[in-house]
Amino acid sequence: MNKEIIKKDFPILDNNKIVYLDSGATTQKPIQVINAIKDFYEKNNANPHRGAYSLSIKATEEYENTRKKIAKFINAKNSEEIIFSKNATESLNLIAYSYGMENLKENDEIVLSIMEHHSNLVPWQKVAKVTNSKLNYMYINENFEISDEEIENKITDKTKIVGITHVSNVLGTINNIEKIIKYAHKKGAIVVVDASQSIPHFKIDVQKLDADFLVFSGHKMLAPLGIGVLYGKKEILDKMTPFLMGGDMIEYVYEQETTFAPLPNKFEAGTQNVEGVIGLGSAIDYIEKIGYDKIQEIEKEIINYAKQELLKLDYIELYLTPNKENHSAVISFNIKGVHPHDVASILDSKGVCVRSGNHCAQPLMRYLGIDSTCRASFYIYNTKEDVDKLIIALNEAYNMFKKYIK
Repeated sequence: MNKEIIKKDFPILDNNKIVYLDSGATTQKPIQVINAIKDFYEKNNANPHRGAYSLSIKATEEYENTRKKIAKFINAKNSEEIIFSKNATESLNLIAYSYGMENLKENDEIVLSIMEHHSNLVPWQKVAKVTNSKLNYMYINENFEISDEEIENKITDKTKIVGITHVSNVLGTINNIEKIIKYAHKKGAIVVVDASQSIPHFKIDVQKLDADFLVFSGHKMLAPLGIGVLYGKKEILDKMTPFLMGGDMIEYVYEQETTFAPLPNKFEAGTQNVEGVIGLGSAIDYIEKIGYDKIQEIEKEIINYAKQELLKLDYIELYLTPNKENHSAVISFNIKGVHPHDVASILDSKGVCVRSGNHCAQPLMRYLGIDSTCRASFYIYNTKEDVDKLIIALNEAYNMFKKYIK
């Protein structure tokens, strides 16, 4: 599939004539996903699991069929292992509260990477404080990677939970989660994988990885905002208590006691974001139609070209691993001596959209000795022309500030 044909599937890019380089924050939505949501509301809108009439039955079928589609997409053993949430953040909080609070005790250890997004860090701080367990970190080396030695030094017999981002949302580093999961299991720990920045870009097989939990947000993979997924091994989920209480997650309610519904309903209290689920199913269809091989082919060409052009700019500081095979679709950078917010504002005036800030990764920024960066994150609708426009805009920004840079 031609890159220009792909770009035409995204109305916002066609209508606004912008260079969108913030897919790490949220991807744009193809017309196929937009139409799937519109079609649901026009033809099948009803509350799933709530009615015996045909419209509700149809809505339930669409909702549950998407669950099955996701299970197949990530190769879960069965669809009951797929829990719908608001986003990866909510999924991680569910794990922290329903598993972490119940299973950790004093002097147990939680191990995270210093790269973690706040959503896979702050909940574990809370768990550590409440349970009197200890929070430890795996740090990165000069190549922005976690070494095997660091993994083996930090994950010990006291470690009960390991939280790891598959791909850093700041550095683009692809972490060796296969090694981390295998080593953590050897030490008797369970592993929580944040796949938010990886699943848009390459295939994930939860059984092959042997991940205990894996989470992602739909909006980072072409789906609507407000829909997320929690995968968990059935034998673990069965033992966990619900995170939210209310409608549809119950079996029987008495005046003083309640019994809970089986998986997956146990963790899906209240009316769900059905349109988000439908949109996520359509996004998966779109990704599978293109194919991950083609997605990676497109992205590697663009990323390599972007690196090549950015390296020509001696006023740019790049924060990425030199290992091409260990780097995904994110490039963080700064114009030396210029605040990232100023750079991003000037780029925006030229129609180039990048993110600036700490990217919800303040501990990582502090470890790197910086406050914030600009971040260009790429996806299948980006082209070499987009990179060229980024470079032109950066040159203009630099020329505006160079006389003030010491």
